[in-house]
Amino acid sequence: MTSDNVQPIFILNDETTRTKGREAQRMNIQAAKLVAEIVRTTLGPKGMDKMIVDSLGEVTVTNDGVTILQEMKIDHPTAKMVVEIAKTQEHEVGDGTTTAVVLAGELLKRAESLLEQEIHPTVIAKGYRLAGEKSRAVLHDIAEEIEDKDRVALLKIATTATTGKGAETAKEHLAGVVVDAVLAVAHNGTVDRDAIKIEKKIGDSVEQTRLIHGIVLDKERVHPSMPTQVKGAKILLLDTALEIKNTETDAKINITDPAKLQEFIDMEEQMLKRMTDKILASGANVVLCQKGIDDVAQHYLAKSGVFAVRRVKKSDVERLAKATGARIVSNLDDLDKAHLGSAGTVEESTVGDEAMVYVKECKHPQALTILVRGGTAHVIAEIKRALEDAIGVVASALTSRKVVAGAGAPEIELARQLRIYANSLSGREQLAVQSFADAMEVIPRTLAENAGIDPIDALTELKAAHDKKERWAGICVHSGKKMDAWKQGILEPLKIKTQAVSSAAEVATMILRIDDVINGETTVPSARPNPGASLE
Repeated sequence: MTSDNVQPIFILNDETTRTKGREAQRMNIQAAKLVAEIVRTTLGPKGMDKMIVDSLGEVTVTNDGVTILQEMKIDHPTAKMVVEIAKTQEHEVGDGTTTAVVLAGELLKRAESLLEQEIHPTVIAKGYRLAGEKSRAVLHDIAEEIEDKDRVALLKIATTATTGKGAETAKEHLAGVVVDAVLAVAHNGTVDRDAIKIEKKIGDSVEQTRLIHGIVLDKERVHPSMPTQVKGAKILLLDTALEIKNTETDAKINITDPAKLQEFIDMEEQMLKRMTDKILASGANVVLCQKGIDDVAQHYLAKSGVFAVRRVKKSDVERLAKATGARIVSNLDDLDKAHLGSAGTVEESTVGDEAMVYVKECKHPQALTILVRGGTAHVIAEIKRALEDAIGVVASALTSRKVVAGAGAPEIELARQLRIYANSLSGREQLAVQSFADAMEVIPRTLAENAGIDPIDALTELKAAHDKKERWAGICVHSGKKMDAWKQGILEPLKIKTQAVSSAAEVATMILRIDDVINGETTVPSARPNPGASLE
């Protein structure tokens, strides 16, 4: 039988598309580079913001890398892999998301030129792995150790994290709030970031943002006859409703005598009264309930001078337990005094034109609240993101106690030492390590470009300084000259750099090893484009 008569064999359905070899690599690298290009202009103190409008018309204005990439609703599978780097960076450290994505894009851009020189992807991947391991070792070697709970250093770290994020005018004030919050919840060298609640309220200026040693709830008391303030509060946290439960199955009751109907109503009232009597017997004078409170129960609680709030979020109830020492009660039959928590004051206070409940003056709070103020919803949202980043980096520095300077100094030092390391290698991996070193310089180059500074002049000056052993020589985005970033107080936790470099190297290696993309998606794309989300 001749080859002309061989019947072709189809193993994929008609709607499946397949891209192979160099074309698959080119397509994947292009997608990753475009994602990096999107967020690159947001890097640094002089970085610009992005406005993202979703399908409902909701507007987000930010320069936070992970927020931009999440809000854009990216569909490309390779681009999604790069977005995952930003999510991991946010989860692990809290800041450095843009750095991680930009590094990944640059590593793939450098790899593309190596592929054009006929260097095999596995050789590049091996070189990148070697360079990644060496980078972590170099970063650990150049990092400086700070003293335990060194407030001055932590303030510098928090100020660096909030610089260039819409909080510029009040960054020293916000840094102080963040450091106080993190130190308050730090326990045995660990920090529970979830224990710090950030509550937003429009009105006043950013400078009025303050730390409350307790919990603030965006709620109000359930009955106007209840006291607006309770001193020496004995707090009961309930995650059961103070209401009559419905039956599990559908039931129908026929009543022929009007007196029987009244008995039903009286019985419900008696059941609710028994519930409130149990609460009063425990000595509680503040009830914070995760579920509903019936009108009758509200009446009895108000009559006894008890302050009550309903439909408190589960996360807030858990924070309240940490702040007040209360134990969450699921069944009123088990309630006793040991379940109650305490606070100096619980009060309803008007913030702007809305009521909020303050649980404050807790003796040893393991949870607290930062109340963010600002002129508009967009300003407050961006301040909140800046505070979350700052909390993450201060917590990371407090835990590891190892920090490096910023302003592009670690990346230049890393590139210098990686080039020396590359010269010690004999195979083609040497070229990959050199490309990795070149890719590290994208951070100081981008900082310069975003500040309107000539990147070639800036990098030349920085390289010369690092060759003279000026380890913390970084770029001053205001003057365009080199500076000692450590002396200028531009500090970042070591983990920002190690995590960003590791994640970028790992994802670049994974994307380089893909030589076949089989797309079995059969859904028809929406005719209406998603604003800002196109990667074409």
